[in-house]
Amino acid sequence: MITTITFNPAIDKRYYVNKISLGEVQRVLEVENTAGGKGLNVSRVASLLGEKVTATGLLGGANGDFITKELIKMDIENKFQRISGETRTCLAIIDDDKNQTELLESGPEISYEEFTSWMAIYEELLDITDIIVASGSLPKGLADDTYNIIIKEAKAKGAKFFLDTSGQALIKSLDSAPYFIKPNTDEIKLITNKESNSREDIIQAIKYLLSKGIEIVTVSLGKGGSITGHGEKLYEAVIPEVQAVNSVGSGDSFTGGMAVAIKRGMIMEDAVKFASACGTANAMEKQTGFISQENVDSLFERIQVNILDI
Repeated sequence: MITTITFNPAIDKRYYVNKISLGEVQRVLEVENTAGGKGLNVSRVASLLGEKVTATGLLGGANGDFITKELIKMDIENKFQRISGETRTCLAIIDDDKNQTELLESGPEISYEEFTSWMAIYEELLDITDIIVASGSLPKGLADDTYNIIIKEAKAKGAKFFLDTSGQALIKSLDSAPYFIKPNTDEIKLITNKESNSREDIIQAIKYLLSKGIEIVTVSLGKGGSITGHGEKLYEAVIPEVQAVNSVGSGDSFTGGMAVAIKRGMIMEDAVKFASACGTANAMEKQTGFISQENVDSLFERIQVNILDI
């Protein structure tokens, strides 16, 4: 089973407008509300790929109730800890030119008691899960080393821990060597204290992270694909051009695809192709964190992976 962790979920609200004029009344043409947060995007993708998924984390208030109902619709098991605060709302405003303006709430503050109660849920889930995928920022009240703590718990139970976060939460997790990480070029610079402007800079950073005991390190190059390090090899994915509709959530879809690929025992070349297909398929959809199996299958055949020795 795949278990996803989202400590700071949100209702993702999208407003579609003709244009944005500051200081004036705006008429909204269309509204969409979805269960959001990076971990829930991963949950959705893995579920659409046919895997059994349990979602856990922290939920509160009426917004938390909405997300719970959405999980039921998606047939994703809910093991969230209820909190006293209100789960956040994040707003995206999209105009006719496909410009997207995002307003992101920081989310509620989590108490020590709430996190301790969640840890009891987590320890039970570790007995029945193969892969843990933790994604996104940490809410107020949780220490920067929170991911570090739960990685150690997962490894003690033999679960593979996938981590997609940033900033100090990422830095403080590295010594525990999660199974998979997906830093971007800005995060590479933060980790290594070196520039990451060139392909060679990225490769050297991947080698450094692999030396710390991390099994798989992927650095996204956006439309340029990605470079993944595993063992003594680099896997460079070359992505075909597609008609992009909404690229938000493509990184989460890549992570979800990689988790599914590893669970299914794919060789690394195919795992990179499969994850890349999921990330690209997401960009072809209007909804965030959503894929079509047909698109994934088609893209898998078209994506090229070049294998290099480190």
